Amino acid sequence: MAPADVAEPVYLDALGPRGPYRTRVPESVTDVSGTEVARLSLVPPVYVDRALAALRKAGPVPAADLDTLLAAAAEEFATGSVGGLDVREYEYLVSRTSGTPLAVVRDATRGTARFVARARASAEQGRPRGTVRERLDASPGAGHAVWARRGEVFAVNASGNHPGVHRLWLEALALGYRVAVRPSRREPFTPHRLVGALHRAGVGQDRLALLPTDHRTAQTLIRGADRAVVYGGDDVVARYAHDARVLPQAPGRTKILVTADTDWREHLDTIVASVADEAGTACVNATAVLVEGDPAPLAEALAARLSQLPGLPPQDTRAVLPVCPLDRALALDSYLRSVAAGTRAWLGGDGIVDDLGDGSAVLRPAVHQVADAGAPQVGTELPFPCVWVAPWSRSDGIAPLRGTLVLSVLSRDRALLDVLVAEPSIANVYAGDHPTYWMAPGVPHDGYLSDFLMRGKAVVGSGAG
Repeated sequence: MAPADVAEPVYLDALGPRGPYRTRVPESVTDVSGTEVARLSLVPPVYVDRALAALRKAGPVPAADLDTLLAAAAEEFATGSVGGLDVREYEYLVSRTSGTPLAVVRDATRGTARFVARARASAEQGRPRGTVRERLDASPGAGHAVWARRGEVFAVNASGNHPGVHRLWLEALALGYRVAVRPSRREPFTPHRLVGALHRAGVGQDRLALLPTDHRTAQTLIRGADRAVVYGGDDVVARYAHDARVLPQAPGRTKILVTADTDWREHLDTIVASVADEAGTACVNATAVLVEGDPAPLAEALAARLSQLPGLPPQDTRAVLPVCPLDRALALDSYLRSVAAGTRAWLGGDGIVDDLGDGSAVLRPAVHQVADAGAPQVGTELPFPCVWVAPWSRSDGIAPLRGTLVLSVLSRDRALLDVLVAEPSIANVYAGDHPTYWMAPGVPHDGYLSDFLMRGKAVVGSGAG
């Protein structure tokens, strides 16, 4: 199969505890132009129930084998042929179906392989210093705390906006959970390849499953697991707000704050990259920039830089902007116009749709200036480089900065930085010239996943050691 010319649809089987499973009538997976490129086997609720039961019976991946297995899986994912696809064919299909530029997908392949190899060490970073990994690690006779799982089976209801979303659940596997992944039907290739690579490296099929389902059956998966992570919008957060077993992954609403003691011109490259790198589709891309003083010069300079980005099909190696079906692009354009009413459009006011003529369209960047830091648009996140630039003053305080996944702070004010680090609703604070999308194994994304999956359990008694 040549990456530039996929003649026949690829079959993506479910990967259950007893091996691959193919349905008679699979789901069609189409690329951004509407062309079928794959057929995905969806499993029914009874299959999910049986798979979860099998996962529950299996033990954790043996700790002694884990690093070797992860290293082998990382190499397989990055360079091997998995599920009938070599790495270039895989990257091409991800690009064409998700609309993510090919260069971004290739970077994500290397990044994901790095996270696979370091999943155990990364998970270990979240272990409290007062705990030991296992009971036998403690000194004999003394009371101590063991780092223990809160359950046995972890479910992932994944999104398809970026291949990197699948790095998170690797830590659950490293912590001894058995994992069931429900892939996005928009982009099922990354989880299929990752699960397949882990199986080939030696992770048992009864410890890790890929369970494609429809939306209704996804609820069966979430209810049947001990812990689950679910990706989605504010409606998802509201739905699971009172379910302690579910960790919702909501929009990031990532922001940049520039105070008056800092010249934003010295950091323009970082600001542009924070908005537009990763094609502007990730939860860690900046969607708002707040400026102490007049925001217009920054907005104008940012718009000038973003306007130069080319509109190309996603599989073009020069592409940097996301692509989606034309009808969805038009709907996003209409929505943006309604949300942006009353703002000053520095870029995108005449539309964001760049029709490629094959049923797909590039989503071009948009830069709008709002009247104040409390404007509702500041909390609006869209799946392309779309940024709201607002004035900020000390009297506004930190209220406009709350509810933020990543806040990059360009300021010399250490007291302000301390306040922002202490604010519970700001997940990550990057001080200085660091792009908002910066990530590394072992550094928490939205807190450590182990905070959700593990706890310290007291063990006391003569048999404790």
